[in-house]
Amino acid sequence: MQHTNAHEKAVGEGTSYISCFKGVDLRRTEVAMGAWICQNWCGSSFMGWSTYFLERAGLATSNAFTMTIGQYALGAVGTIVSWFLMTYIGRRKLYLSGLSIQTVILVIIGGLGFASRDSMGASWAIGALLLVYTAVYDATVGPVCYAIVAECSSTRLRAKTIVLARIVYNIAGIINFIKMPYFLNADERKSSHLTYSAILTNSRLGRKSRTLLGWYLLPLHRMDLLPNSRVQG
Repeated sequence: MQHTNAHEKAVGEGTSYISCFKGVDLRRTEVAMGAWICQNWCGSSFMGWSTYFLERAGLATSNAFTMTIGQYALGAVGTIVSWFLMTYIGRRKLYLSGLSIQTVILVIIGGLGFASRDSMGASWAIGALLLVYTAVYDATVGPVCYAIVAECSSTRLRAKTIVLARIVYNIAGIINFIKMPYFLNADERKSSHLTYSAILTNSRLGRKSRTLLGWYLLPLHRMDLLPNSRVQG
């Protein structure tokens, strides 16, 4: 323990949080922050509201609960699958592919929101897509994010970079937890099938809602700035 403590002191000597925003370390810090922001804003918090969401979509309470149990089972399987995918595909490619697939799924779910609540076909389709979304998330963005954050920073600034990235993650989480109830309950006619990334289907926002999707995708543009990094797999 004494040896480890002395090693950590030696490694961290001469560094500060300001160092995380200088030179190539700024890019590394941006990647770490962006990875956690995207994990938070890709609709992951929406899964915690899945039972209520499915009820609003038109499913019976028992069916909505059953679908939620299946969702968590798929999440466990997806996490195990991610162990192998990271080895053969790589962190960055797997992360960005997962985000892209999730965006498509959420937009489709949002489109199905225009169907009548009496349409059981649309309701079951939403439930099925939500399960697919969960499997994709837990096989890609969910677990891969932690590998990216831990590996993209320099050795001397790793602890500080992770701290800064986690602070940004928590801020994004606060925004998420405040907005999600409003997204699900904003309007009886339009919010019953509303999802985070597919909020562009909300007629009250109109074309302005596309800016939200843009903010969701914006951090991805910084994921390719880190040269010769383990982030790229």
